[in-house]
Formats: sequence, structure tokens, C-alpha cells
Amino acid sequence: MTRPQQPEALLVLQDGTVFKGFALGKIGTAGGEICFNTGMTGYQEIYTDPSYFGQVIVNTTSHIGNYGIQLGAEEESAGVKIRGMVCNFFSPTYSRHLADGSLQQYFEQANIVGIHGIDTRQLVRYIRDKGVMNCIISSVILDPEVLFAELSNVPDMEGLELSSEVSTQATYELGEQDSRFRVAVLDLGVKKSIIQSLADRGAYCKVFPAKTSFADLHAFNPDGFFISNGPGDPAAMPYAVETVKQALDTEKPLFGICLGHQILSLASGIGTYKMHNGHRGLNHPVKNLITGLCEVTSQNHGFAVKGDEVMDHANVEVTHINLNDQTIEGIRRKDKPAFSVQYHPEASPGPHDSRYLFDDFIKLMQ
Repeated sequence: MTRPQQPEALLVLQDGTVFKGFALGKIGTAGGEICFNTGMTGYQEIYTDPSYFGQVIVNTTSHIGNYGIQLGAEEESAGVKIRGMVCNFFSPTYSRHLADGSLQQYFEQANIVGIHGIDTRQLVRYIRDKGVMNCIISSVILDPEVLFAELSNVPDMEGLELSSEVSTQATYELGEQDSRFRVAVLDLGVKKSIIQSLADRGAYCKVFPAKTSFADLHAFNPDGFFISNGPGDPAAMPYAVETVKQALDTEKPLFGICLGHQILSLASGIGTYKMHNGHRGLNHPVKNLITGLCEVTSQNHGFAVKGDEVMDHANVEVTHINLNDQTIEGIRRKDKPAFSVQYHPEASPGPHDSRYLFDDFIKLMQ
């Protein structure tokens, strides 16, 4: 059986390396920071995670699109947030009877450009060794030199503030108004499942735009503050750092996840840095130094906090470490009811080992 002819596409990396494949999604051109996710499922949750804003995702599992998409149920935000997608085999059809449509249709409607038919094992090994870099995909510009010139227009992630671009533009609430606890959520690119995890535990959450002043958060009279995940360089977000500093002064419980972890660190005087390669996947081993137990975690970050500065800080202690590279995965303040983790305890997609962290936050508010 002869396969129908597919439009060609090119992937060009920042160092000039070229990969040839076939177009998926919208016919066009798109660029961003290339990174790979090792998760074997949950592609729709990944594509709609605001933390991936500005990035091109390489899926390492062989088949993508084979179970279609579900609107609402498997979306972590209001639409696709990635810049582009790279995979080995892209399925234009799907077999799940509960699906609302194909991934191809979903990408076309979201104007997402992608490429498939690439040896993603080779590509991931290359990125792993060379380090994170920008890339550009096109199914209309098929001259590598012309496409490489276009790549100069793609901004570097380091120094880039993106949270205000993906954050809600207006406040909204989730949970019951008569709940025992009121939580002010600073939305730096929050996932729906994170807010739902708080509401499921009896919290009435009010979600605020990224650049909301502390005065407006405090006016909600919250029992605790939650600082969310999100995209971009934490060092480019002095507005959020100042907000967290003021929240800490209230002595009310504060919980940060991923970017929120980095912002809490910066607010505590601990620096951050760009990683050679970030952590993105569903199987990252983390050790809880308080309990001695290990967790398999879901992660998505390209920046980390400086371990030596954490160790030297009189009022901050390490609570979690990554067992692959010993990077800092969790901290807590000794002098404040505040803690944070670098990974995603809501686990969407991923294992449920770390959901106890939401319970810990609730206990702090009690």
C-alpha cells in the first residue's frame, strides 16, 4: 500500500544542524527553544502546559497522536502553549472512542507547526550532549540556509519574561466560597490541575494575574499564598520576587511549585541558573530528605536554584534532591511557614507519589 505524499519539512538547530522530515499541524514556520520530554503518554497535557510557552517539544515516545485529543478534560490551560512539536511517527488517525478529534486538527486550529519522520533518538542524544538551544521548523522554507537566517529572530530563553503572556488577564475563583481556607494563587502560568488539587482539599482559590500587586492579593484576606509554575527565566521577574517577599512578611503559609519554587528562592536571596538540559518527563527520581522516602515525579523546568547558595543560607534548608544529578528539588524556610518544590505534585500527566505536598500546605494553614 502506497502512503499518500506528505509535505516536506525542515528542522534547523541553532548550531546549524539540519533534520529533514514531514510536516504536521499547520503548514508554516515556527521557532523556539528545543527541549525533549521523556513521558510515554499525556501529550495533550504537555502541549497545553503554560510552562512550555516559547518552546518546541520533542516527544521521545515513538507514536504521537494515536489516541487523539479530548477538549477540556485533558487540557491544562485554555489551548496549546508550545511553539512547535517534533516526533518520530505522527498518527493522523486515532483509536480512542472518547476522543473529540485528531491531534492534526487540534494543531491546525491552534496554528502549531510541527515535523515528524525524524529519528528522535538521534536528536535527543544530540541535544542532551550539546545542551539546550533554539531551533526553527518550517514546511514552507525548505532551504536550510534561509531557514537558519530566520532562526536569528527567535529570542533566547535566558533573560526572557513570559509569565505575563500566559497568565490570566482577570481574576477568577475556584472552589466553595464557604470553604475553611482561602488561597491567593499568583498565576505565573498555572495548570488547571494544580488549582483543582487545592480546591479538592477544601480551599477556596482566587487566581490573580502574574503582575498583581501584593496589596491586591492581601485584600482577598487569604489564609495562604500559592505561587504557580510558569515559563521563562525567573531572574527576569523582579515583580514576582517582590510580591513573594511581601507575602513572606505576613507570616502566612506559602507554597511554590516549579517557577514558584525558583521565585521563592530568589525572594530568599538564592540565585537561579540556566541548566545544560532541563528536567522534562514523568520518571524523575527525587528523594525527600525529611522522610527519607523517594518519589517518582513529573517535571518540566529548564532553570534551577543554585545549590551552594541554598547550603550557605541560614534560614533555608533543602528538603528534596534529584537523584539523577543532585540538583535542588525542594526547599523550606526555617523562619517562615513557606516551602516549595521544583517538580509537579499534581502529576498531570504523571505518577501520584508527590500529592502529599498539597496536604502539607493545607496542614500549614490549619
